[in-house]
Amino acid sequence: MYFLNDKIEFPHVSEASVDGLLAIGGDLSSERLLHAYKNGIFPWFEKDEPILWWSPDPRFVVFPDELKVSKSMKQLFRKKQFKVTKNKAFEAVISNCAAAVREGQDGTWITDAMVEAYVKLHKLGYAISVEVWKDKDLVGGLYGVDMGNKVFCGESMFAKVSNASKYGFIDFIQSSDYDLIDCQLHTNHLESLGGKHISRQEFLKYL
Repeated sequence: MYFLNDKIEFPHVSEASVDGLLAIGGDLSSERLLHAYKNGIFPWFEKDEPILWWSPDPRFVVFPDELKVSKSMKQLFRKKQFKVTKNKAFEAVISNCAAAVREGQDGTWITDAMVEAYVKLHKLGYAISVEVWKDKDLVGGLYGVDMGNKVFCGESMFAKVSNASKYGFIDFIQSSDYDLIDCQLHTNHLESLGGKHISRQEFLKYL
């Protein structure tokens, strides 16, 4: 296993373990995070664990032109069920993502240190948020990293009412010009929207 030091570098992603774990340690500085994303690497760890860096193979992604929108979701759009904004409440979105209760998880991987790190990335213009509103209430949203290479690296989403996060995700993709949405790992939720696996090698070509 590769242990990081103060130097901003990672081993080649081909050295990752079978489950995608590449390196341990380092920090969550903006410089290291940006270097990681440029090379198809992301942090994912729980509170009281060291920082773990991942590059899974295969990678779970959504191609915008393969996005699946169900009939029920199309009805919600016709009714303009929600209002969607971008970068209006980043800190509120990431805080809600951290607080969201998820099946099979005892806690959150979005630690205070992660929140602080991504807020910094947001202020630098790399991390972006999508907000979903019902009247004046924030009922859903998502955030991720945009490196300016037509790839959006999604990090997390939340919903306080049914379909809010799906609505925001669909609206965001349809109103953007990305070639690829990186979802990192498989979820049934994202598979229902058209997500699929591609090889790490193919994913890296998009970066």
